[in-house]
Amino acid sequence: MQTFHVAIVGGGPAGSSCAAFCALAGLRPVVLEREIFPREKVCGDCLNPSCWPVLERLGLTQRVRDLPHSKLTSVQFIAIDGQNAIVDLPAGDESELSIKRSLLDDVLLKRARELGVHVSEDTTVTGLGKINVEKSGSHGPAARPPSHGPERNRCDSLQAGWKIETTSGKSFFAQVLIGADGRNSTVARLRNLLPHPVRERVALQAHIPLPRNFGKRIVLQFLREGYSGQAPVNETELNLCLVGRPATISSLRQWAQQHFEISASQPWRTITPLTRAPVPCVHENLLFIGDAARVVEPFTGEGIYYALRSGELAAGAIAKIIGGKDRQLALREFARAFAEMYRGRLWINRLARAAVLSPRIGSAFVHAAQIQPALLRLLTRKIVAQENDQIG
Repeated sequence: MQTFHVAIVGGGPAGSSCAAFCALAGLRPVVLEREIFPREKVCGDCLNPSCWPVLERLGLTQRVRDLPHSKLTSVQFIAIDGQNAIVDLPAGDESELSIKRSLLDDVLLKRARELGVHVSEDTTVTGLGKINVEKSGSHGPAARPPSHGPERNRCDSLQAGWKIETTSGKSFFAQVLIGADGRNSTVARLRNLLPHPVRERVALQAHIPLPRNFGKRIVLQFLREGYSGQAPVNETELNLCLVGRPATISSLRQWAQQHFEISASQPWRTITPLTRAPVPCVHENLLFIGDAARVVEPFTGEGIYYALRSGELAAGAIAKIIGGKDRQLALREFARAFAEMYRGRLWINRLARAAVLSPRIGSAFVHAAQIQPALLRLLTRKIVAQENDQIG
């Protein structure tokens, strides 16, 4: 059984960020990821300016900017009746980019590997158990963590933690377990913590040929059956998202086929539920980050920031715990910082959710913004503004 300071289930932005920051703190993390990267994922593909400070601390700013992308200049909101309102986005280094998740996530996971993180892809977690392991040597060689120099010797103090079983037949031991495996978290399900899903909506997503003269804009379009999000991700491809109720999603797909002149055989990726009740981020030596903890309305495009930042916060807490600092204090500080990350922003999430659940309400909001354009500018600025992260 391989032994690590922390086992992170999920190799997306939250898991990769957490693993990389753990490695930077001198810990020995393992990432267990069920897919093989690179892989696509249902997402709007937008990278908010709030992500840049975290990416800078990971040493990834230039590497991410060098990926094929689109630098987005505006957001266009379109009501059901075709009325629209346009809001300019920040320019320069604070600009919003759109990048395929296959590229972004791969860069993040590769960075974790570069820092010494053990990554096990094509690995699905099948069982979780709390176990006690006495200090190294008490149970023979199998219980002893691998030696990786003086900075790794703290592994020898591991006593209580998690045994993780996987489909590969391998088992892992870690003092701390991180659920970073998305809205349908296997970790939360195995621990009976996953909230009951409310499948009120379904999302479809595809990359299609970029329409001529589309420009560098994001389009958020309200339709009678739901809504559509559109953004170019490079010079030739458009990210097209459709969100509707189960009864209307086929009509939305037909609308997309006609509007964008795409084939009925166009493959779509899908995901549901789009939102669910949050899972408390702290359960003693089990932490949840990213979408596994709280799923925000995808309409706002803030999910990647919350994933990256929550991974960084969790790594800071883990480093304190492994370093021998007061466990309960470290967990309280993490929970407080986690809540602070969302403070002042969740009202936008609730407003956006109301708008997309009822496209007529969303359309009315667009009409109001034509009279008071400062309203949409305020909301957009709040979503894309960089945060002054405090590192604890």
